[in-house]
Amino acid sequence: MVGMRDVAREAGVSLSTVSLVVNGNGYVSDEMRVRVESAMKGLNYIPNELARNLFHGRTNTVGVIMPTIQHPFFATLLASLQKAFYGRGLHTMLCSTADMESGEEQYVDMLQRHMMDAIIMGAHTTHSQNYWTSIRRPVVAFDRYLGAGIPSVGSDHEQGGELAAMMFALSGARHVVALGGPRSRFYDLSRVGSESQSRDGQSSFPPVRYQIAFEETLDAAGIRHDYIEIDNLANMREFENAARSVLERFPDVDAIVAPDLAAALCVQEALRRGFVLPNSLQILAYDGTFVTDIAGLRITSILQGFDSIAERIATRTVEQIERYQTQNSGRQDASRRSADPIIKRSDNDTEIIPDEDAGRIGDLIPMRVKIGETTLWNDAIHELLDGARPQTD
Repeated sequence: MVGMRDVAREAGVSLSTVSLVVNGNGYVSDEMRVRVESAMKGLNYIPNELARNLFHGRTNTVGVIMPTIQHPFFATLLASLQKAFYGRGLHTMLCSTADMESGEEQYVDMLQRHMMDAIIMGAHTTHSQNYWTSIRRPVVAFDRYLGAGIPSVGSDHEQGGELAAMMFALSGARHVVALGGPRSRFYDLSRVGSESQSRDGQSSFPPVRYQIAFEETLDAAGIRHDYIEIDNLANMREFENAARSVLERFPDVDAIVAPDLAAALCVQEALRRGFVLPNSLQILAYDGTFVTDIAGLRITSILQGFDSIAERIATRTVEQIERYQTQNSGRQDASRRSADPIIKRSDNDTEIIPDEDAGRIGDLIPMRVKIGETTLWNDAIHELLDGARPQTD
């Protein structure tokens, strides 16, 4: 196997010169560079990518922590994330917390030992804010608030909740049932100010804003609403049970909103029971994955912009990695270090420190509506959606 020593011997230069050319670090004259590159080509030398990354203090790997990839939402988002990171020369390493009991801690440990460059945290966590802000490595939160100084990216769930509720209100719905995750996780640290400091072991779950906006809008319209919990997103049987439970517990229900998979199962269950959709029962999906097109009827959906979310996460991640590397290498100007609200130089390492505003609101990605065959349609809804029309074949 050809190594750098062979290249140095062939080019008639020192090993350090070959290293500078391979790693693109330091000054090498044009003449020397041509000699080295010619020798590399003649010997068919392929640089060790891992060694080169480590030389630059990079692994070009980002850890992505999600609850499960069995759920269509997370599978779709992961595909978009892989594409976004690949376009930036980064690889993704997946951790599914449903399948790895201590995967969250293992990934943090790998990050701290420089085995990956950053972590995307997109799963529920019981760790306190102090845990995440003390990691001292690049972390980006998806759809949650982990603590001051940690960037967060997610959909504009308040907008999504209002859209869903207004579509039902304008179509004359009288009793709406929502299906979703455990309400015990509906605690938003980014909205309660100093109270958040007294709730260790809790992390923000911004999608709660969808449910709050949804229910408040229905209340204002005088529409009755109920909620059915799906405890485990990785257990498909719970989705099936929830779909049956809606129609058994609430025989007068005339509108349902649920994550894509649950909405699809509700469509199938309703059709089996003889409901005429959307006249006797409206069903609205919240996410907008491929599942909404294969349930037997095209399901009207509140769409999360997966590619837009992934692009924003990738951008924020690269920013965090570059800022960390700049600070840790000591190349950043001293005046910038003193003014930087998020990162400072500590005695031992670069530390992500609390900032009053950073990460609190985060980057919100707008949501859209895809009109299908499972909700009613009228001019008022047409106006609400800025002229959107039902999909046709």
